[in-house]
Amino acid sequence: MTADQWALWGCGIFFLVGLLTGAWKYVQVANSEKARAHYYVDIAHRASLMYAFACLVLERFALLSVWEDWVNTLAVLACLIFFALAIGSYILHGMLKDTRNQLQKPHSMGAATVPQAAMTVFMLALIAAEIGGFAVLFAGFVMR
Repeated sequence: MTADQWALWGCGIFFLVGLLTGAWKYVQVANSEKARAHYYVDIAHRASLMYAFACLVLERFALLSVWEDWVNTLAVLACLIFFALAIGSYILHGMLKDTRNQLQKPHSMGAATVPQAAMTVFMLALIAAEIGGFAVLFAGFVMR
């Protein structure tokens, strides 16, 4: 698959996840005395929709980039993988109802505690992949 096709697949999948988490959010709101969904169910819903549209940005920049498709594909995949991991963590926290802030210490994942070093490495990798992936595509556009 080409970089732009990966980005469109990501768009479709993340948009579908956004719609499904929206239904999940509604069920929680409807069954809540305060008419609220769990914090991370709401975040998963909004982030999925946001990342779906971010994929359209990636798709467009991949199409306009001067780099070879394998470079653009790696850049797009770096973003997509970390978009998916972020949404997955939000869904997991929403299912577990274990926190309202996954970055608050100690970092919890259900009954377990995630080591600070693991959180730091993950967040630095996410930052590098998302910013770096888009920076490659944007530089390819600028070079055009």
